[in-house]
Amino acid sequence: MNLFRIAVLSFFFFFGLLAAVTNTHPAALPNILSHLVDPSKGTLRTYYTDADGAQYNSFRRLKESIEEQGKKLDFAMNGGMYMEDRRPLGLYIESFKEIRPLSTRQSGHGNFYLQPNGVFCLYADKSAKVCKSSDFVQDDRVEFATQSGPMLLIDGEIHPSLTKGSSNVHIRNGIGVLPDGNVLFAMSTELINFWDFASFFKEQGCLNALYLDGFVSRTYLPAQDANYLGGNFGVIIAESH
Repeated sequence: MNLFRIAVLSFFFFFGLLAAVTNTHPAALPNILSHLVDPSKGTLRTYYTDADGAQYNSFRRLKESIEEQGKKLDFAMNGGMYMEDRRPLGLYIESFKEIRPLSTRQSGHGNFYLQPNGVFCLYADKSAKVCKSSDFVQDDRVEFATQSGPMLLIDGEIHPSLTKGSSNVHIRNGIGVLPDGNVLFAMSTELINFWDFASFFKEQGCLNALYLDGFVSRTYLPAQDANYLGGNFGVIIAESH
């Protein structure tokens, strides 16, 4: 066999092998902006209305309010689904006070009712939890809580109603809690389906994760050049110092 033929065969063998290896790996997930918060520091909480009872709605208004208190807004994300008047669709607790009760409705229009949905809560001891709404226990330890849905991960497994390869794609944001207690926030910066979004939280090590919202999702995170200050939200989850 002459050298030319050997070179040609080697060329096709190499690229054939490369293609085979490449095809054994799943396609890369769309870009996801993520942020990790240690809740034990006490810098994380939810916001809905100001001291006068007016809804914050936008990150800009929340930022201005926090700065008036001599603090700095480090991170903000819309924190759950809301009605036309921007009232929370489900449970909302702020500073130990129940603003909206837990929704136990099992069916309805929209992702919120894709059962099981769930609750994200922060406790008085500065620990955090994501759980199914049916598992949520409301007591005097719950300082902040917001309900949304569907659950993305349930005890380490992807929600059974989510479909791999689904063409139902949107910008999406969500929240999960890692085994070490840290809270993981994520928002896709490209269109993504539920399965892939849930897979992101699973790959990061979360056991339970909750979908917050879809195309309205926004994040303020200047440390990662996310400087959006608009919005027309209901609940906002934010970190400040």
